[in-house]
Amino acid sequence: MTSSKTARRPHHWRRDLIELAALFTAVAVADAIANLIGHQPDGPYLLMASAVALVATATFHTWWARRHSNAPPPEEPGRSDPSPDEVTGSIDGSGGGETVLWRMRTTVRDAPGSLAALCLVLARFRIDILTLQTHPLAEGTVDEFLLRAPASLPAQELTRQIAAAGGTATWIERADAHDLVDTPTRVLSLATRTALDAAELPLALRQLLGRCTIHSLPAVSITGRPTGESAPVEGVLEETMMRLRDPSGGVISVERPYLPFTPTEFARARALVELDARLGPRVPRSEDILTLPEGNEITVRRADRSDLAAARAMHDRCSPGTLGLRYHGPVGDADRYLDHLLSPRFGRTLAVQTASGKLVALGHLLWDGDETEVALLVEDDWQRRGIGSELLGRLVQLAEEAGCDSVYAVTQSRNTGMVAAMRALELPLDYQIEEGTLVITARLTRATEERTAQPSGRTAEPAPAERARR
Repeated sequence: MTSSKTARRPHHWRRDLIELAALFTAVAVADAIANLIGHQPDGPYLLMASAVALVATATFHTWWARRHSNAPPPEEPGRSDPSPDEVTGSIDGSGGGETVLWRMRTTVRDAPGSLAALCLVLARFRIDILTLQTHPLAEGTVDEFLLRAPASLPAQELTRQIAAAGGTATWIERADAHDLVDTPTRVLSLATRTALDAAELPLALRQLLGRCTIHSLPAVSITGRPTGESAPVEGVLEETMMRLRDPSGGVISVERPYLPFTPTEFARARALVELDARLGPRVPRSEDILTLPEGNEITVRRADRSDLAAARAMHDRCSPGTLGLRYHGPVGDADRYLDHLLSPRFGRTLAVQTASGKLVALGHLLWDGDETEVALLVEDDWQRRGIGSELLGRLVQLAEEAGCDSVYAVTQSRNTGMVAAMRALELPLDYQIEEGTLVITARLTRATEERTAQPSGRTAEPAPAERARR
């Protein structure tokens, strides 16, 4: 009895053709034999021979039909049943060995099969495709992959194989666990951070676009003169650089020396800047009340341009020596820096306020291209009470949350308070003298592997940004 779950065997046209040929052969043989029997005396012998031939033909037909209708499909040469480890490796892409994450970007022809050719190369090396983004161009398409690859596979070999499959301008760099977040989720998270804090826009752009250098170029200099920095509303895209109109005035310049921006990336950056423009100035209003050793209470909070008048009043109470240590220039120009320093576009500012509402200290975390500067100013009567160290610790924490690898402070060797505060961080410090000024750099993270970009198998390092003394 045949089960109803048994699959019906497919009908092969080759079997019908063989049966029809066997029938024609039998008819022809019978006709030939009949003619021979009718004209020659050895008819019985010929009849027996024809019977044997018919039996042989029927036997051959039966054997042929059974072999090709019931036999399993032929195996590929050199192929055997997969082992359990191979089956597991084909699912997770690890192959049972150590794996690493790579970000790869390559340009292919906009033609059917171009992406398939790349995927075949990746499959051959047991590389798992975790995410894929496509960036259409006027000619061709930029495909961006997040890959999990065997640790033993060199990036140069992968680049060579991708080039053989039709990929051009290939760029490969190491990725980390943060890149596992899918693109829509990451973009929404960056938009939320930007909506809550105007100081997040430069950081959000950097995380959105990857390895790049971002500068905020004001429309008016610190001395009050127009800088001539401007950009059209729609922005400007020039291969490895884009210029976007800053909602607070001036231009946001984004540069990526070795990897051209795509129109898709340009559109995403414009959308983020437009969101910032529509929301207007905003700073999170959070306050922490602390008690100093002598019992006085102070409040630490975020500051912005609304605190400009209070900051200028604090300048008036500071001595020329204190202002000179902070600004490294003529004391009379100190007030000109405040409008720039208090702008959320250039970083984050923490203010220390007394119970009476008087501003007595400011701490700045300033975005300086690829680097981050910290700066402190504490009113003379409130120095040596731990306020500077408290502000510096909070600024470093903000820098770590922003993903900064290091912070630096520009001061003078005689500013023992700032030097002591940097040492109290208990972080690796580097000291450098530049034109009589001491630059102290604190490394915030000990990266196990430095991200190195490798265009077409070569390692490229971004150009260092020049430190700006404020």
